[in-house]
Amino acid sequence: MPETILTTPLDTWHREHGARMVPFAGYSMPVQYDFAGAMAERCKGGVMAEHLYCREKAALFDVSHMGQAMLHGAGAAGLLEHLVCGDISGLRPGRQRYTLLTTESGGILDDLMVANLGEEGLFLVVNASRKAVDFAHIGTVTPVTVLTDRALLALQGPAAAGIMARLAPAAAALPFMGVARCDIAGVPGLVSRSGYTGEDGFEMSVPGEMAVTLANRLLEQPDLIPAGLGARDSLRLEAGLCLYGNDIGETTSPIEAGLTWAISKRRKMSWDFLGGPAIRAHLDNGPPRRRVGIRPDGRAPAREHTVILTPDGQELIGEITSGGFGPTLNGPMAMGYVRNDFSDDGSKLSLMVRGKPLPATVVPLPFVPHRYVR
Repeated sequence: MPETILTTPLDTWHREHGARMVPFAGYSMPVQYDFAGAMAERCKGGVMAEHLYCREKAALFDVSHMGQAMLHGAGAAGLLEHLVCGDISGLRPGRQRYTLLTTESGGILDDLMVANLGEEGLFLVVNASRKAVDFAHIGTVTPVTVLTDRALLALQGPAAAGIMARLAPAAAALPFMGVARCDIAGVPGLVSRSGYTGEDGFEMSVPGEMAVTLANRLLEQPDLIPAGLGARDSLRLEAGLCLYGNDIGETTSPIEAGLTWAISKRRKMSWDFLGGPAIRAHLDNGPPRRRVGIRPDGRAPAREHTVILTPDGQELIGEITSGGFGPTLNGPMAMGYVRNDFSDDGSKLSLMVRGKPLPATVVPLPFVPHRYVR
């Protein structure tokens, strides 16, 4: 039997706005749009145009496929800390934190956001492809209330704050990684100031039946277009952000992934979370490989699974995990894992692209500077 493809509450809305839909993480999702009418006057559509519009103005992304859940009870934070490397007990109400679910061997089960909603409990957002695994895993230490009736919309770009100031002043006043319940153009929501593009932005969890209403009210604002998975991927890659299943997974440790910063200072005092001792050994001894930014020479992009060789092409030293063309960068970019002795900025590499060696250089991440509000 073919796998059932799920839909988000905005499925019909996407199609009405000219979206090209593709299967992604078990859902039918927009990869890009072909705009018509008044929207075409703002942007012609397509991955590159949507990407650049987000960098210059603002874009609206449907991320309702991601998993949303609540943990309740005074002890939930401490119980969750058995499974994640972040300081959850010390997370203040109205704040959220990026953290990692780790495995016993020191790998990454998933990356996720955890928000402290005070007496309401902890609000979690996890990756779509991992939500069943994550919630079952977390459920071994504390009960999980999965929120199946919610949509999640992400408003990203330099014009996002101005749009929110008009529609939800309380949200516009949030600091980076702040979270609050407020109405957005009359729609009740839970808003965080965060995102996956490197730009200032907001993620809005709202009742599923109100998602179309909110999307329409947002698009009434100037300097905003809907954008699809294609632009979301190129934006996050320019920002040097990891995609689960590509750049991180159960066979990568936070140390080699360059996510040591996600291990909170207090947790490094005891390493008392699942996989903590193995991760500490990687930190103390140095990992055999590291995630790095890579700039191929010329204009040809190197895609995921491209092998990385020594400059003379004689020795295999790594693999590309994410790669493509950066519209803002105006050139090819990639991330991948290379042997530790080739991980310094400026190291020369050779990429095997379409059977031919392509010179490349290790460069600092991100490729495009972050513009989060501070």
